[in-house]
Amino acid sequence: MPFMDEILPDTAEAFGKLRDSIFAGGELDRKTKELIAIASSVLMRCQYCVDVHSQRAVAHGANKKEIAEAIAIAMFIAGGSQLGWTNIYGENVYDIIFKEKKSGEPGEEKPESDKGCCCGK
Repeated sequence: MPFMDEILPDTAEAFGKLRDSIFAGGELDRKTKELIAIASSVLMRCQYCVDVHSQRAVAHGANKKEIAEAIAIAMFIAGGSQLGWTNIYGENVYDIIFKEKKSGEPGEEKPESDKGCCCGK
């Protein structure tokens, strides 16, 4: 982070110390920490981080299958998270969408809450 070193050297130093303290010692070995970092990097969509942490994981004994499994775990969490984030109405929005309509209920009326939808429709 050359620009941080130049413009905010104290911040750059603090970030480096945070990294060093997280990846040094502790209950998890370095390989495991790097595999967690790979999965986290996938979720954050940081290609650079995935690359760096994959190289570091290999340097600490990880193999390609372990790295692939870390990536697969991130994919699973990303996919599954789409099922649980939708509780804005006090009820899961997917449950609202897919529940059986009782006879006499309006079919295709948009709820009042849709008027401010981010998609503009």
